[in-house]
Amino acid sequence: MPVVTECVPVPNILRLFRNKYMPLLHHLSTGGKYMAENREVKSDVFSMLMEDKNNALEVYNALNNSNYQDAELVEMKTLEKGISLTIRNDAAFIVGMDLNIYEHQSTYSPNIPLRLLIYLTELIKPIVKDRNLYGRTKVSIPVPRFAVFYNGSESRPAVEILKLSDLFEKKIENPEIELICTVYNINHDTNHEKNHDNDSDREYGTNSDKGTDILGRCSVLNEYMTFIDKIRACESSDIDSPIATAIDWCIANHILEDFLRERRPEVLKAMTLDMTFEHREEMTRRDALEEGRREGKEEGLKEGIKEGIKEGIKEGIKEGIKEGKSALILDAFANGRTPEQIAEFLAIPLQEILDIQAQSLSAKAQ
Repeated sequence: MPVVTECVPVPNILRLFRNKYMPLLHHLSTGGKYMAENREVKSDVFSMLMEDKNNALEVYNALNNSNYQDAELVEMKTLEKGISLTIRNDAAFIVGMDLNIYEHQSTYSPNIPLRLLIYLTELIKPIVKDRNLYGRTKVSIPVPRFAVFYNGSESRPAVEILKLSDLFEKKIENPEIELICTVYNINHDTNHEKNHDNDSDREYGTNSDKGTDILGRCSVLNEYMTFIDKIRACESSDIDSPIATAIDWCIANHILEDFLRERRPEVLKAMTLDMTFEHREEMTRRDALEEGRREGKEEGLKEGIKEGIKEGIKEGIKEGIKEGKSALILDAFANGRTPEQIAEFLAIPLQEILDIQAQSLSAKAQ
């Protein structure tokens, strides 16, 4: 089990242990698992919500400006155990001819299209497993549609387009395979901001207004983010048991009320693990940033010293030449040469000869 450390004031240590790590230890002691390198141990709250066909259909309608009412039209699809890279923070289902693959992200990643490609291939396999892929008859598959719902603390645009081709080692104009996914920032403070400067929206015809108004047209996502916002507010206020407090507040205010009543233990466990994971990631990012700054400073100092030595050598050579030239001119004067003769012999401007003579006479007078 990884050791998670945090520098906090002494009065806050007990609160931190009680609120964050005690529930995690309880989860471990009751047979739960925790892996340091990924979240392949839990379903997050988003995926739990998407298990309900009514919720999945509501999100689908919000994204596609449709008005399907019959939840039985939704055919849920699940990945084989161990396939999902982000483990149960995704949802896949078919409505009509569309295979919808949704993912929730609290940490931005440019690799989402690659993960979605892996999901798609795994979901398509059972759909075509009994079809003759070598035959003359065309094998039809549902239309893949990809959406990612981002609610992390890092500032991101309201709507973003990510492409598989952006990950290619070599950029090409017309890739022979492409996967395009839309990332919706569902944070309340971002969701209603228009993002008209997004070139990728214009290129692919993505409706930025649709993205920014998604919470207004999808109550389940809106209530989900209200729940997340309440947890963050409780955490920042150092309230004891912030997750449990947020759950109680949401139930009392009819926010995801039935869901939180029915699945309270799972939600509490999932959010505890999620917060611990994100907290560890944040500490890792801070450590990496500090280490990068330190190494950059050291490297800059080394480069500065190198450049200083180079410049010093250059300046020294210049000074040496100048002093050698002056000595040669003064020696010529000592041998009775005139300024004109010295200038002609050394191919040096006459005024420079006279300046060196005057400096020498001034130094002797002092």
